[in-house]
Amino acid sequence: MLYQYTLKTQKEEFVSITAQVKGAIAESGVKDGICVVYSPHTTAGITINENADPDVQTDLLLAYAKAFPDRREFRHSEGNSAAHAKASAMGCSATLIIENGKPLLGIWQNIYFCEFDGPRVRKFYVKIMGE
Repeated sequence: MLYQYTLKTQKEEFVSITAQVKGAIAESGVKDGICVVYSPHTTAGITINENADPDVQTDLLLAYAKAFPDRREFRHSEGNSAAHAKASAMGCSATLIIENGKPLLGIWQNIYFCEFDGPRVRKFYVKIMGE
């Protein structure tokens, strides 16, 4: 089963999409299987990380900004090469195990859509496979 979602993003941010993913899994009726969360955008990514302290997302955005700063030497005409680099390093998907009808996440984990070139209207997909 394939589910599509739309969200509006700010300039750079991590948006928790955990509720949507859990909802898709519940709606699918799959009890044991695999769930893939995928972003079709080249300047955004998907990750799983801590949900207890919002400073973690702030720190990750800072780390990515330091690792991939905007540079005058970049040749891409749209001026968002740093966002492309961040998204490429982050990755465009996450795979989760479904057990007993729920995603197998750690107690501190959430699933995040990671915007590096907003504000934009973005899509992400949730593909669920299993029994």
